[in-house]
Amino acid sequence: MANKEASVAELTELFRNSTAVLLTEYRGLTVAQLKELRTSIREDASYAVVKNTLTKIAANEAGISSFDDELAGPSAIAFVHGDPVAVAKGLRDFSKANPQLVIKGGYFDGNPLTAAEVTKLAELESREVLLGKLAGAFKASLFGAAYMFNAPLAQAVRTVDALRDKQESAS
Repeated sequence: MANKEASVAELTELFRNSTAVLLTEYRGLTVAQLKELRTSIREDASYAVVKNTLTKIAANEAGISSFDDELAGPSAIAFVHGDPVAVAKGLRDFSKANPQLVIKGGYFDGNPLTAAEVTKLAELESREVLLGKLAGAFKASLFGAAYMFNAPLAQAVRTVDALRDKQESAS
């Protein structure tokens, strides 16, 4: 009984401290395959095989009720502490190579996610790529503004040069 209470408390903390939680079913995967999966997402998440009943209690204590129907069969959860997109991509890529891994759903930013939404999350570009695109957009905007401010000045210089040339040719 004490072990179960400690497990529930630990899982509740993991739910509360995670930026996202992704639920999977690992039926048919070997220990070596699970180790490979853990290694591939270790930088951004911890992946744990969980007991359904204890997980349901812990999730409800953390305010997450969306897993109640999904917790059936051998379940494992990726508790994300880094980039949720990277973890979703890692799970998606691993499930393509190992179809026994089934992504059942998730919880991100206060909202439950379906398996299809987790797949859409995995299709997003990485944080670094999005930041690079944002920086490029800022640079383009600044270049455009600088061009716009310089354009009237350049046009004025060309007009003065044209007037000078006209006066010199008239004289």
